[in-house]
Amino acid sequence: MGRESFWTVDPSELLRVGKKFSLVDRPTDDTPGFDGDKEQGRGALAEGALVLAELQERMFATSRLGDRRRILLVLQAMDTAGKGGIVKHVMGSVDPQGVQLTAFKRPTPEELEHDFLWRISKRVPAPGMIGVFDRSHYEDVLIGRVRKLAPPEEIERRYTAINTFEAAQVACGTTVIKVMLHLSPAEQRRRLLDRLDRPDKHWKFDPGDIDERELWDEYQKAYQLVFERTATADAPWYVVPADKKWYARLAVQHLLVDALERMRLDWPKADYDVAEQIRRLN
Repeated sequence: MGRESFWTVDPSELLRVGKKFSLVDRPTDDTPGFDGDKEQGRGALAEGALVLAELQERMFATSRLGDRRRILLVLQAMDTAGKGGIVKHVMGSVDPQGVQLTAFKRPTPEELEHDFLWRISKRVPAPGMIGVFDRSHYEDVLIGRVRKLAPPEEIERRYTAINTFEAAQVACGTTVIKVMLHLSPAEQRRRLLDRLDRPDKHWKFDPGDIDERELWDEYQKAYQLVFERTATADAPWYVVPADKKWYARLAVQHLLVDALERMRLDWPKADYDVAEQIRRLN
């Protein structure tokens, strides 16, 4: 588990989607691998932030000398599950020049004229970067299936296209981490009511969120199909319990730390005589 001291068990394998995975059987309020409470979780997040920041800087530094490795973090979830909090509290702890964030919205008319992966391909991370997709190409097989925006045969084609696209990303040096923040309908209701109760949160509320909420079971089935069709060895899915925001942030932080530690990154060696440069300055 590397330099993080607070995990009792490495959560990566506990959260990873494997064979015979069942989304409906996964709890949304669990804290796999962590025995502490909310306050301890906040302390752990601060400790992990220091580790993540250093590792991210190492990857960014090595890319300046030609290292092609990079990370793509895909965040998918029902509304209010905490994607924005992940971006703010996890990615906010690293150097912003090493982060490439894309929040995918409803496709534009121009984007609709192309294949669904056209706009995605333009936003993949460059070497040395951590790319974050707040929603992603998976919207096209989730909303697409639930809202019947495309015929079944087209949805099936997209699963294959996604696997091919992600395999190509891995082949060029990208570590793909796909996260589904698993929220309960009761917790979503509480968070939506909180937004309506607070004038400073009204801007975050969309009446359409209630329309999507009414299709909760259909979305859970669509996610299950996504896992069955697109959870691969090279581009795995991780289902993170999200009823406790602090745990979801801690878990995603660890997935990034784990991926970076597996790269065994060293600081780039100077291509000049350090002693000579010190002499010149003195």
